[in-house]
Amino acid sequence: MLAIVAPGQGAQTPGFLAPWLDLPGVADRLAAWSDLAGCDLVRYGSTAGAEEIRDTAIAQPLLVAAGVVASGDVAGHAGLAGHAQAAAGHSVGELTAGVVAGVIGARDALRLVAVRGRAMAAAAAAVPTGMTAVLGGDEAQVLAAIETHGLTPANVNGAGQVVAAGTLEQLAAFAADPPAGARLRPLEVAGAFHTSHMAPAVDALRRAAADVSVAGPAMTLLSDADGAAVSSGQDWLERIVRQVSAPVRWDACLRTLAGLGVTGIIELPPAGTLTGLARRALPGVQVLALKTPDQLPAARALAAEHGEHAHHPGADGHHPEWRLLVAPLAGTFRAGSAAASAGAPGSPFAAGAELGVVEARGGHQPVTPPYPGALIEWLVEDGDPVSAGQPLARLQPTERAV
Repeated sequence: MLAIVAPGQGAQTPGFLAPWLDLPGVADRLAAWSDLAGCDLVRYGSTAGAEEIRDTAIAQPLLVAAGVVASGDVAGHAGLAGHAQAAAGHSVGELTAGVVAGVIGARDALRLVAVRGRAMAAAAAAVPTGMTAVLGGDEAQVLAAIETHGLTPANVNGAGQVVAAGTLEQLAAFAADPPAGARLRPLEVAGAFHTSHMAPAVDALRRAAADVSVAGPAMTLLSDADGAAVSSGQDWLERIVRQVSAPVRWDACLRTLAGLGVTGIIELPPAGTLTGLARRALPGVQVLALKTPDQLPAARALAAEHGEHAHHPGADGHHPEWRLLVAPLAGTFRAGSAAASAGAPGSPFAAGAELGVVEARGGHQPVTPPYPGALIEWLVEDGDPVSAGQPLARLQPTERAV
């Protein structure tokens, strides 16, 4: 079984798109998309320096455009997406994965990522914030230390990597008092993404998403909110909006890929980060970091080997039977009115029902599944302290189609 994965912000490097521009039609395609993206994709992908492409408003459209180009029909090679049975993206890479899975068109993805990048850049400019990768150490101790310093575990990536995010002052205090056995590496990003600091960007993206048309996924498409397969195009779109200010659970995506029986993974450019995690977390799975066009024959060979002879888990409509409802931020969980009426196992709830809220120092955030379903079990109680990304309940969706 073949999965295609798309990296998130921070993976970009100066000139990473330059070799792709030599392929027939690619430069014209990127030039046409530049108006939608709000930036010169050709220049930023080929000659711009590291500081220029660090800008969130530039980096995000550039990453999506690169992934869409590499996964499509280029240089006489049929698109890789036609061979895949699963797709997933890390952070902004979820938009790329949505194109791969046929949920959203390339042009709409570029329009949406342009809004996302600008809105997140504006939110990041409001307060000096950042992100630091925590490598190694005991995960429970790492998460506890992050919470102690008022930070958010914005990315839980698996394979011994957690990314802490918050204000620069909080990160400095964390660096002075790191968890035992862990190494800290500040990331070249412009703000504390996937935290409450990005809340203003959620509203901007939701407004832009109202005009976007989506379709049901043509393959198993994972959400990095909890690693679950999305049930519909609208489910995916709502998750994309909410994920801007919620932690990325790439560790859960890796567990789902393992459970699906994935045997091959191709990471779209600028590749390397996600295949590195997969090598450590999924031993025995063949991986390919697609960085330059001269790797396309190898990518097609891997796709043919793992994509054409494996059972397509989406072909018979099968998806994981339940989903985790997770905390969007650290704080105190309070059950909502909908939770009170859905307190017993098997109790139904409507799409968008407020099953609870997580209260924090900076306010509170509702916990609302975007699909109708039924409660399987609560994993926390009213008044319990919770960390960002902590499972709150197991839910059974009752809607599968768009």
